[in-house]
Amino acid sequence: MEELRPEMILEPVGRVESPLANPTLKTDKNGLKSDLSRDTVKKECEKVKNTVSRIRIFEPWTPLLKGIEDFSHILVLYWPHLIDPEKRQLKQVHPMGRKDIPKQGIFATCSPARPNPILVSAVRLLERRENILQVQGLEAVNQSPVIDIKPYSPHYLTVKDLKLPEWMANI
Repeated sequence: MEELRPEMILEPVGRVESPLANPTLKTDKNGLKSDLSRDTVKKECEKVKNTVSRIRIFEPWTPLLKGIEDFSHILVLYWPHLIDPEKRQLKQVHPMGRKDIPKQGIFATCSPARPNPILVSAVRLLERRENILQVQGLEAVNQSPVIDIKPYSPHYLTVKDLKLPEWMANI
C-alpha cells in the first residue's frame, strides 16, 4: 500500500534579526562537525542563552500576536536556511559533532540537518512592540525564516518521568 504524502507548503510568518551570523555547528558529508573544542562549544551555547534577538513578524500576521506579551516565554519554530539541502539527506550523526558519542539517528538528535529542518527554541520574551518581538536565547542565526510562534505553557509541555539517553544527559 502506498503511503499518502500530501503536498505541504510553508510560508514564513517573520524573520529573525540576530547578532548570530553563523551556526556553531556545521555539516559536512559525514554529518555534523564542529571546528570548536568541547569547552568552546559550551561557551558558545552559553553565549546563545544570553543573546538578545528580534523577531520581525510580517505585516499580514501582526494581528496573530495579540496577547503574546502576557507570556514570559514563547516557542519559536524556524527554518535553518543555511543548511545545504544535500545535508538534509543525512541519516545519522554524532550528536553535537562529537566523535566520542556514537552516531545516532537524526530523529534521536536535535541536529539541524533533518529531512524537514524545522527547529524550535524556547526563549524568554522580553518585549513586544507592534510586530517586533525581542527575545533572549534564540539559537536561530540572522535572517532565519520564522515558521510559527506558540506560547510556552507548562500545562501542555511539561512531562513526568522524562527519560534521556546517557549521552544526551551528559551534553
